Amino acid sequence: MDLLRWLFEAQIPVAGSVLLLREVLGNIFGLLSALGGMRRKVWAWPVGIAGNLILLTVFLGSLFGAASTATLLGQAGRQVMFIAVAVYGWRRWSQSRRDGADGAGHALAPRFASGRDRIGLAAGMVLGTVALTPLFAALGSYEPVWADAWTFVGSLLATYGMARGWVEFWLVWVAVDIVGVPLLFSAGYYASAVMYLFYGAFTLIGFFVWWRAHDRIKAGAGAAVAEPALERVAR
Repeated sequence: MDLLRWLFEAQIPVAGSVLLLREVLGNIFGLLSALGGMRRKVWAWPVGIAGNLILLTVFLGSLFGAASTATLLGQAGRQVMFIAVAVYGWRRWSQSRRDGADGAGHALAPRFASGRDRIGLAAGMVLGTVALTPLFAALGSYEPVWADAWTFVGSLLATYGMARGWVEFWLVWVAVDIVGVPLLFSAGYYASAVMYLFYGAFTLIGFFVWWRAHDRIKAGAGAAVAEPALERVAR
């Protein structure tokens, strides 16, 4: 009980201000999950879930902290969403790994989304933001409310895209970070804002890592198909 109280109350002094230890720990777990996702490792999902649970208590600021702490319903809600989608992704990647995935010990083989899927992602970002903005405003989310809704919807789509193995999911995260970083700074969640800023560069790297992995797997599959054909020609 004392450990739990310490976790909820502990603060880290930084430049005349303080950071919640929970916020820092939650983002560290998130970073580890992102690294695991880049390497296509199944353990990325349970590590991410642990971070989501911690950050849920952070963004429900007035409930778990001081009454003056900003409450970001979109940020808090997306932690719940992350957990739900992570369970799906965890099961999907585990099944893919058991099936052999890319033959190199990774959980799955990355692929590009279809044109229809890309349209669905773009439409989902816009329509979801428009639909949720008035709801979040009515519930008292931090201004600008549309930015909170944007990060929520984008996070949902990015996590789903990761579970499906779409290379483009990294670009959705970039779109989330572009809006999420200023929002978090303005709300006073500095540790999360700095982490999101780092994620912006990290997600771009992840995009190219998955793109190269896709090309390597595709080239390997092409070579495997071509080899029997060459043997037949040689005969």
